[in-house]
Amino acid sequence: MEFRQLSYFVAVAETGSISAASRRVHVAQPALTRQIRLLEEDLATQLLERHARGVRLTVAGKALYEEAITLLDRRIQVRARLSALGSGLTGKLGLGVTVTHLWMPEVADLLGRYRQCYPQVGFEVFPLLSGPQLDRLRAGTLDAGILYLDSGDQPGLETRLLQRDHLILAVPADSPWAASPPRRLAELERADFIWGFRSVSPVYYDRVMAHFQRLDFHPRVVQFGADNIAILSMVAAGLGVAIVPAASACHPMPGIRFVAMQALRECAMPLWLAWRAGNDSPALHNLVALAEAGFTPARESRPGDPA
Repeated sequence: MEFRQLSYFVAVAETGSISAASRRVHVAQPALTRQIRLLEEDLATQLLERHARGVRLTVAGKALYEEAITLLDRRIQVRARLSALGSGLTGKLGLGVTVTHLWMPEVADLLGRYRQCYPQVGFEVFPLLSGPQLDRLRAGTLDAGILYLDSGDQPGLETRLLQRDHLILAVPADSPWAASPPRRLAELERADFIWGFRSVSPVYYDRVMAHFQRLDFHPRVVQFGADNIAILSMVAAGLGVAIVPAASACHPMPGIRFVAMQALRECAMPLWLAWRAGNDSPALHNLVALAEAGFTPARESRPGDPA
């Protein structure tokens, strides 16, 4: 029994005539008659009773008609579902984003465009630091991540460079540095710094510290925060100053002044999109395509750019 034969049978049942059904399905009458007979032989039962004015359904024919309608409808639904999955119109996608970049215009635009283009995809966004993102990407519990990496050469991962961020100084709004910003890192040697733990984002931490070693700058760390949002909250409370990604300024916080410094601009912080190699999810590939179109990775931070 084939779907083609079922569709022919439904046409005969609904028109009550082999000739009318032939015109409806655009199949020659002898060929249609043969397919109906093959169907009856396959089911080992008579489906139609022939009479002078056409055909009528037998009891078995009536039962098959009801089942055939259901089967043909289900076939259409299955094909539509598989087509949607194959093109990334449906499915699931989990994306990690570093806490700092959730409010970055390019990231916010990417999230909005993905939802607009693929509203039927179960799209989840997880605010995660770079270290936990890497762990979940490699474990297969996260489909993609927007995070800091030293380079795109990551075992087991595919990567795309999204943008080159840099660093910026955050000071309490009522501090002297808010009114008279420092020009050189040496002016900050005695400042109380709020820092992040290396364990939660080793790549970011090591990159920043290596840059400061090259500049012979040794910040005096007196407080630690779990992530950049916690760090900035502590700055706003007047507990110290912090050096954070420049993207932090995309979401200004009350009580904080962001200060651009040349020495901090020179520390490039590449932002990458990463996903597990071999993940052939169409929903993921659609996200990658949107990200490639929405970011400008070639743009470098230059002195004089707005912070």
